[in-house]
Amino acid sequence: MVYGKTAIVLSAIRRLKYDLFQVHKALVIAPLKVAEATWTGEARKWDHLHGLRLSLVLGSEHARFAALDAPADVYVINRDNVAWLVAQLRQDWPFDMVVIDELTSFKNASAKRFRALKAVLPAIRRVVGLTGTPAPNGIADLWSQIYLLDQGKRLGRTLTSYREQYFSFNPYTHEYKPLAGAEEKVREKIRDITISLSAADYLQMPELVVDDIPVALDRKAAAAYRAMEKDMLLSLDGETVTAASAAVLTNKLLQLCSGAAYAEDGNAVPVHDCKLDALTELVEGLDGAPALLFYGYQHEVPRMLAALRKLNPGIRARVYQGARDAEDWNAGRVDVLLAHPASCAYGLNLQQGGHHVIWFTLTWSLELYQQANARLHRQGQAHPVIVHRLLAQGGMDEAVAKALEQKDGIQDALLEALKARITKARESAA
Repeated sequence: MVYGKTAIVLSAIRRLKYDLFQVHKALVIAPLKVAEATWTGEARKWDHLHGLRLSLVLGSEHARFAALDAPADVYVINRDNVAWLVAQLRQDWPFDMVVIDELTSFKNASAKRFRALKAVLPAIRRVVGLTGTPAPNGIADLWSQIYLLDQGKRLGRTLTSYREQYFSFNPYTHEYKPLAGAEEKVREKIRDITISLSAADYLQMPELVVDDIPVALDRKAAAAYRAMEKDMLLSLDGETVTAASAAVLTNKLLQLCSGAAYAEDGNAVPVHDCKLDALTELVEGLDGAPALLFYGYQHEVPRMLAALRKLNPGIRARVYQGARDAEDWNAGRVDVLLAHPASCAYGLNLQQGGHHVIWFTLTWSLELYQQANARLHRQGQAHPVIVHRLLAQGGMDEAVAKALEQKDGIQDALLEALKARITKARESAA
């Protein structure tokens, strides 16, 4: 994670197409939230990629067909629509390069997405797989992933033959166990088509890495957010707005970014699940690595727990309440620990339990933000700490992230961000 794999692959596609003339059309297959925002975001971030045209094959079937017809260099589709894409284009497959982002999501050889992509492999000249965790459960997960790269040349044409060669089967537990020396043999077989990098060996990585994850709101959610933001902003006078009124409004907008907001009766009203979807995709991508998850509002907690348990009914997720939870986290008995930054921002040692921090909703307080991250980023931490921040595009999330980077005082940053948005709202209403 946080290696810049997306930018590296886009750079390679640009060179392969425009310098070496070896690629005509590239297809990227990614998790939905990654497909919506990450690939286009990286293309905009780097000067040398600005001429690369991306088309997002997402949304309704009509929108997907329109995106496929649009002239582009790279077409990005979410993995759940791979079977649909193959069904539509199998007889005239146009993509000579395919990039699979989060290759481990194709580790199930019986899944529709794997079978669909397998059917068009002969029409693809170049396949690239990206993953930070290729074999979290050992080499048992590798066959289908490598098959998509080489069509069975290295690990066998079928999963059955792979298991027969490298595993023993226990009929009582129905489990496959690698034979002695099997892992070394498999690694040697795939060595020529895999690149595995360790941060300690190849990068001068800082001890704390910030991974901003853009979250694209769907059309309905974006419309709801814009309408509510505009109505609330226009009700204020941008010249005389006070810290108190600014705090109330920005809190409401931050809640909307995260998908729900408190109504006047005190109950939370759901607005969208876009950030929840991004959260579950991120946790799934961690492939079992523990995460310390910070929330901003109490109504986020049951929604996050429900989403995580829907992703994995057996996930060990809990809300931090005291010393017992900290002990269990450090002992490896918790997969996702939910916490409000104010509840554990000071003096708590959690560095033994993991090195991933997730911010579902950021705090305006730089001190609270830094102290919360320091629960993992502290003496005794054996790995670089990665801080994943889920940011709704075009929303108040981005203003908070900017304020934290500029290290402004909370009140000054809040007021300046709000006044800028009021001015923008008045201009659009004029």
